[in-house]
Amino acid sequence: MSIVSFLKNRLRRKPAPNASPSGDPRALKAVNVAMVDALMGALPHDEAMSVAIGGDWEFGGKVQTALLKHYGLPPQGFLVDVGCGAGRLAKTLSEQHPGGYLGIDLVPALVNNARRITPRPDWTFEVIDHIGIPAPETSADMVCFFSVMTHLLHEQSYWYLEEAHRVLKKGGRVVLSFLEFQEPWHFEHVFKPTVAGAKSGSAAPLNVFLDRAAIALWANDIGFDVVEFRGGGDEVTPAGNLGQALCVLKKR
Repeated sequence: MSIVSFLKNRLRRKPAPNASPSGDPRALKAVNVAMVDALMGALPHDEAMSVAIGGDWEFGGKVQTALLKHYGLPPQGFLVDVGCGAGRLAKTLSEQHPGGYLGIDLVPALVNNARRITPRPDWTFEVIDHIGIPAPETSADMVCFFSVMTHLLHEQSYWYLEEAHRVLKKGGRVVLSFLEFQEPWHFEHVFKPTVAGAKSGSAAPLNVFLDRAAIALWANDIGFDVVEFRGGGDEVTPAGNLGQALCVLKKR
């Protein structure tokens, strides 16, 4: 049996308590902690940390860093990294970005790893228990959501965009990645396996698709302008692409 099959079976047999995706947003924490616990029980630590955030550790960190710089993260700017995971972005960015940073995630093991591997005592990592950004109003230059809204209900994604608007300075930007049905790879290789997982009773985190029109509607309602959308296969920078679609928003 492959590692992937083992983990799917383990999560299917032992669903996280209170792991329902609806209702209390803290259910998000339970299902994600359960997933990481399963990985840590089956794999060596470093491999578990990589798999937990989607693999492609070094490549992903380089692409995310290049995207943030491309979309205008100021050299001395303050970045909020929502869903910082095990530190894939933080480790790479820390070597290039002299400005400030706050990384937040629901899973303590991931945050501890991110803090451990990032040699920046001036940077902050926090474990959160619910949807929210623990930062003051108008304090951030950029907020990023890489592979975050891919796992949230629409109401929760909207809520997080409200939080991003609150903490951003005027003119500050959001960079977010998302799954969309118009991307054939997303449909075949993410949506269909997610349907199969739902039928089998998997308690793994949700995979949620967004529509560009919906994101634009939410953005306008909250107080953002859409800077641009890019497809999952677009190489926005020479570093490559993440395989997810991108949206960039600017606070009015």
